Amino acid sequence: MMHQASASAPASIGNVGVGFDILGQAFDAARDTVTAVREEEPGVRLGAVSGLVSSLPDSAASNTALAAAQAVLGAVGAPCGMRLSIDKGVPLAAGMGGSAASAVAGAAAANALLGEPFSVEDLLPYALEGERIASDPPHWDNVMASLLGGLVIAASESPALVQRLPVPKTIVSIVLHPSVKVETRMARGILRKEVPMALVVEHSRRVAAFVAGCAAGDLGLIRAGLEDVLVEPQRQHLLPVLPAVKRAALAAGALGCSFSGSGPSVFAWALESEADAVEDAMSWTFVEAGIAARAYRAPVASEGARVERVSEEVA
Repeated sequence: MMHQASASAPASIGNVGVGFDILGQAFDAARDTVTAVREEEPGVRLGAVSGLVSSLPDSAASNTALAAAQAVLGAVGAPCGMRLSIDKGVPLAAGMGGSAASAVAGAAAANALLGEPFSVEDLLPYALEGERIASDPPHWDNVMASLLGGLVIAASESPALVQRLPVPKTIVSIVLHPSVKVETRMARGILRKEVPMALVVEHSRRVAAFVAGCAAGDLGLIRAGLEDVLVEPQRQHLLPVLPAVKRAALAAGALGCSFSGSGPSVFAWALESEADAVEDAMSWTFVEAGIAARAYRAPVASEGARVERVSEEVA
């Protein structure tokens, strides 16, 4: 058992446009880092908070990193406890998987502190327990992508079956995070419970084309599939500038453009050679709409959770 361990987890793009609740993508332009220090007193406690925020909830009932670490601690049955310090690099309420990144980093740090009794893949249920604090039921798309890295599909939730998908290495993701708030529960609440069969067929057509395009490295199929006809039209009123941002991104060469998760962030996929033009086009559209927006960029094949540092207790 270690005395101290640090782990980090990346931001993520939930849904990846076309894959509502089944696709997620790691986005290594921002990371949360959690440092766990072993303590004799059982349980988990909050240590220092730094980065984009200066305070976070201090109990496992309201903090995703603490809840995930507590789940790992309980599964192992370790007699000790731990104190977790959190460095927030992923913005919250941005559609970039901020709560999931903390949950994944918390689970990974606790696992490293306990001598890694679980593999990275086996940490999924514990990270999901952390994410449950932010959203119940938890969002698999953000959690599995932040944990495993790259583009990930949830083939089944019970039993759990998730799989990384191949993606062309020449594709990058661009995310614009505007200074607008969209609450995830509200964004989910406005979705219709039933949709026409013709729409289901069109949606299925695009999911199949997108996944097949990624597997085959076929940019034409990726471009044909990377269009959300199911959920985005129901949510685009939450960010009225979205249609203009999409048009600008596609005109500049993007393979596709949509909400990142439930928004307000907007993401696009583009070839590395087109990325500057796509980012500039999206940014200028926000500027012309009078909305400040921060740009991020990372490879689609981004790394997932990783242990940053471990140290043994000095006698």
